[in-house]
This record gives sequence, structure tokens and C-alpha cells, in this order.
Amino acid sequence: MGLYTGNLGNYYAGLETFGSYQFVSLTDIINNFRIAYVGEDKIISKISRADIKFHAMRGIQELSYDTFKSCKNLELEIPPSLLLPLPHDYVNYVKISWVDSSGRCHTIRECKACPKDPASYAQEPQDESVVSLGGGDIDVTDASLNIINPTQDESTTWGNLQNGSTPPDENEDASIENLIGARYGLDPQQANTNGCFWINCNKSHKKYNGIIYFDSFLAGKNVTIQYISDGLASDDEMIVHKFAEEAMYKHIAHSILNTRANTDRNIVATFKKERFAAVRNAKLRLSNIKLEEITQVLRGKSKWIKH
Repeated sequence: MGLYTGNLGNYYAGLETFGSYQFVSLTDIINNFRIAYVGEDKIISKISRADIKFHAMRGIQELSYDTFKSCKNLELEIPPSLLLPLPHDYVNYVKISWVDSSGRCHTIRECKACPKDPASYAQEPQDESVVSLGGGDIDVTDASLNIINPTQDESTTWGNLQNGSTPPDENEDASIENLIGARYGLDPQQANTNGCFWINCNKSHKKYNGIIYFDSFLAGKNVTIQYISDGLASDDEMIVHKFAEEAMYKHIAHSILNTRANTDRNIVATFKKERFAAVRNAKLRLSNIKLEEITQVLRGKSKWIKH
């Protein structure tokens, strides 16, 4: 049933087999489902193996987001360009931090105040009704301001941030006192000296789409990227923990019955409830809650915390 099927000698011979007994492969999930659920006098009389595989892969993808332990770690060094590509199986990030010489991690916050790499157009007014762009024109007499043959230039905002993270001048609206909180108080959401990052979500920006941007403070530093994957990036990742094996079977069964015509809706509703219960049990099992750890945490209830 598990990925490890050899003897003890083969198990301890290499690192690739360590801990594999706790997982079940996707092939075993499909075979076990066909044995238990498909056939004469069973809940599913007939179905192709391809259909089962599709719903099984969808189950791994959905359960990876909030049930399986799908968080991955990646360590990279930030180049002078301050740009790093997103991992190939990236879905969303959990935490990004830089590591100092002592091995301690410092959390990098995401910049959400303003877009750091907006679309930029070189504007050179020619007359009262036309504004010239870098390869196109905007007719300002038109209320819709249609862009005709636009050519996008490099973002000035991103270029300034690449050259260095410096506080604004005293003559600007936001003074240095506002930043450090000397006059108006500190804003907790901005209280971070570890730099910041952002991810370009503009799909039309082909040059820097799927890139993590870092400010110049982080140039040359090692960063660790913790991110969520869907578990389908490679064949080796298409595995299911044994604590969630029953949840996978219920998910496949419910998905198949819910997409079939002329299926009794009472049966579909029953399997929906069973799937919900199985996924809930899998979450509790995979949460890895230990009684001694909870006891250690609760010992801090009597400690006074001053605000």
C-alpha cells in the first residue's frame, strides 16, 4: 500500500526511501478505488481509468491547498537585478524572508502601498488635443482616451527603487518624521526594516510577468521562499498521506457521482457529507497536534503581558 515495498536492507540503503511508507502513490489510489467502488453491485457500475485519474488528480490539487502539507521551501540569492522568477509549481506564497550570517530568518513584507512597476508611457504633448506616446498617440478630445499603437517604456518607479531605497526629501509630502514615527506615531503594518517585495500580477506585462521584485536593500542577500504548490508538478509529488487516503476515495466518488447524469441526488448528497467528514478527519490527523506541546503552550496563560 505504501511507496516503500522492499525489505529493510533496501530501505536503509538510500535516502530516497526514508519516510516513504507514510505515503500512498496515485497509482495505488486509483487501483484501490477501482477495487472498492467500481464494479457490479457497487456504487459505480462502470467507469474508465482515465476518468478516475482525472478526479484523483483534482483531489490532490484541492486537498493540497488546505489539507496536505504542501508548503515548499526554496533558497535563492538575490541578483543585482533584484528579480527572481517564481518557482515552476508556485500557486501562492506563505512567507518570504532573508537569512543573515547567523542563520536567522527575517520576514520580508509585501509592498501593498502602490504598484512598483506600473505601465509607463513617454508623453510629449504636440498640440491641445493629442498627447504623443512612445510609438502611439492619445487623443485627449475623446472621452475614452483610446491608446493608438502604444509602446511601453521602462517603469520610472521601478528604476528609482532599483537605484536605492532612500527616504523622501523633507520638502515632499511624507517627511522622514512620518516614516520613523517621531511625530505622528508608528504604523504597525509599516514597522519593518527587512525590506519588501512584490509580485507582478499584470498578465499583459510579458517581460516581468511571474517575477518577484525586491528592493535594493536586499541585493546580494539569501532569501527563503515558502510557497504553496498544488502537488501536481511532477510524478514524484503525486502522493497522498495515509491519514488522508480515505478523504481521497470519498472525494473521487463524490466527484464522479456528481458529474454523472441520471444519478440519484440522495446518493450524491450522502457522498458529499461523507467527503466533508473524511476531509475534516484528515485535517485533524495531519494537523499534528501533540498533547505535550499544547500543555507547554498553556503554561504561558498565567504570564502577564503588558501592552
